Amino acid sequence: MSSYAAWRARPHERLMAAAGLDLDRAAVTVLRNIAASDPVRPGVLAVRLSVEASHVTRQLRQLERIGYVVRVADPDDRRAQLAQLTDAGLAAVERIREASRRGVELALADWTPDELERFATLFRRLVHDFVAHTETPLGLPARGAAGHGDCGPRPG
Repeated sequence: MSSYAAWRARPHERLMAAAGLDLDRAAVTVLRNIAASDPVRPGVLAVRLSVEASHVTRQLRQLERIGYVVRVADPDDRRAQLAQLTDAGLAAVERIREASRRGVELALADWTPDELERFATLFRRLVHDFVAHTETPLGLPARGAAGHGDCGPRPG
């Protein structure tokens, strides 16, 4: 495992330990997305997560095996299925959210009221500006354009 992968794994492992769960990052991402729009078609999840449908199918099978997700018939198209959280899946998502909230509270525990207010103001501005610019073309050069194909060294 690269040092970058190890660094990325630690916060997730801490979150899972705090939540009392044993799920990989991909499973947590799928659970959170289903919770945000329960129930949902697997294909919609794949598009939302920018992953292959087979990746979502594997995650859903894993989550079904442990009792966090069930597949139900789509009332609009009986041939299609929707992924829906079970009560255990909803409880797992709530445990993840609570552990995340506690982590943020710990991270901000030593911040002064003025620092928290400045942070909140700047964060609201970031969200507003991000949303306002989501439809703005990024103006990135085409892949392979002379002198623009590489953005520098990659972490290794």
